[in-house]
Order: sequence, then structure tokens, then C-alpha cells
Amino acid sequence: MIFITAKFRVRPEYADEWPKIAAEFTSATRDEPGCLWFDWSRSVEDPTEYVLVEAFRDAEAGAAHVHSEHFRAAQRTLPPHLAETPRIVNATVPQDDWSLLGEMSVPEQN
Repeated sequence: MIFITAKFRVRPEYADEWPKIAAEFTSATRDEPGCLWFDWSRSVEDPTEYVLVEAFRDAEAGAAHVHSEHFRAAQRTLPPHLAETPRIVNATVPQDDWSLLGEMSVPEQN
């Protein structure tokens, strides 16, 4: 899968509204057949920073995402709300879902 993590620093006046601002893009991306997940989190240390964790089935699905109409629309509509260019880590990993973090194993609960 293609695994991507991106940090978006939002202009302070838009920080609380970012989930709504990105909602259409988020929904359309989640509906893509090759999208495994597309999840936003907000930093607990910096309220203007959002972290996007996303994954696509393979390179073909990643390319379809980047060439989609909703991606092109996001390229026009999201940057005016940002304080800086987002930072990204993009890697291909040989799995198709999350692995368990064995070092913090939780016993089964009844």
C-alpha cells in the first residue's frame, strides 16, 4: 500500500473550521475505491496543526487520487486556508492494513 502522513498548518482564523473546510475533499477521497483510509487528527500541542494519515491500495490507486477532480478542486480551495505548504512523508509498505503494536499488547477483555 501507499502510506502517507501529511502535516497541515492552518491559518489561526481557520483552525477550528478546518474539518468543515476539508469535509468535501475528505468525503470524496474516502469514497475512492482504492482508498484504505483518510483520517485527520488535530495536534494536542499546536491547535493550528492537523495531521492527515492516509493509505491507498497501491500506486495505481494513489495516482487515481492525485488525478481526481476532487483532488484538483482541493488544490484550489484548501491552500488559501493554510499558513504554509504542507509537509509529507510518503512510503510504499508491504501490507494492506494496520499491524498490531505488540509492545503495548492489551489482554483480551470480557
